[in-house]
Amino acid sequence: MAEHNTDKNEGFHDAEHHIVAIPLYLMVFGILVFGTILTSIVARFDLDFIFPGANTLLALLIAFTKMTFVALIFMHVKYSSRLIWLTAIAGFFWLAIMFAFTMQDYLTRAPGVFNR
Repeated sequence: MAEHNTDKNEGFHDAEHHIVAIPLYLMVFGILVFGTILTSIVARFDLDFIFPGANTLLALLIAFTKMTFVALIFMHVKYSSRLIWLTAIAGFFWLAIMFAFTMQDYLTRAPGVFNR
């Protein structure tokens, strides 16, 4: 008669669990706080003299950096399998597609459409 394993976590024993040190969490928290403060400081200055929309681009770059730290450390993507990495990269790729469609719509409008 065949033996039957009744362990409910049968496929999960091989998974490697990574424990992240508290100082790394605190460092990422500090980076997130610094990014938030930097975003609020940059928002007080008009950077349109560089090019129109420079404030938005800089705010998005800071937000993307913060999002990367959150995904890599707090969501443990850094220590995960290649499938998780692929899923995270696919999410970023899809976000880029959505931004591209949004900018295509925005940049092809006639000037002054929304000005009253």
